[in-house]
Amino acid sequence: MNIASRRPKLSDERTLRKFRNPRDGLVHVQLTLGDTYVTADPEEVLTTILGSCISACIRDSSAGIGGMNHFLLPDGNSGDRAARCYGINAMELLINDILKHGGDRRRLEAKLFGGANVVAALTDVGSRNIAFARQFLNDEGISIVGGEVGGDLARRIQFAPASGRARQAVVKGAEPRLVEEELTALHKKTQTAAAVDVEFF
Repeated sequence: MNIASRRPKLSDERTLRKFRNPRDGLVHVQLTLGDTYVTADPEEVLTTILGSCISACIRDSSAGIGGMNHFLLPDGNSGDRAARCYGINAMELLINDILKHGGDRRRLEAKLFGGANVVAALTDVGSRNIAFARQFLNDEGISIVGGEVGGDLARRIQFAPASGRARQAVVKGAEPRLVEEELTALHKKTQTAAAVDVEFF
């Protein structure tokens, strides 16, 4: 049964793009900034592209229930869907959704990806994201069992929650688009949250 199909729909939740990939025959679910998705369907693979953003891939290794998020900054002040762009909210949403659908907190494990330095202006953002994610998981007692963070290249991530398998590939040529998206999102945040310490030039 597809656990994701039973997830409660939030009023501002949009439909994620799903397609059956002819290469592996599996259903790929594409996440972008601010998305969180949980499933136990062995045919679903969660995928996203990361620059300085972070994705936590968390699962209950026994139940085969898990999911992924995609966040921009550790914390901040926003309402509605924009709040999901912050790690503090994205991590809570992901963990709570896994538990809501039968996961056991004692069995949760995580893989972290992202936090790259794809442009000099965002160096501190990637480092802050990595530090936040590691500290959050440590505080929650969730072991980090894999993944890769840092570096200076964008990544495409694939995560199959049912099996726990995760793969990443460098995405050459994606940096300009990712940088533009992340800078645009960060600029919007600076208009409403003075606490964001990013210099644009």
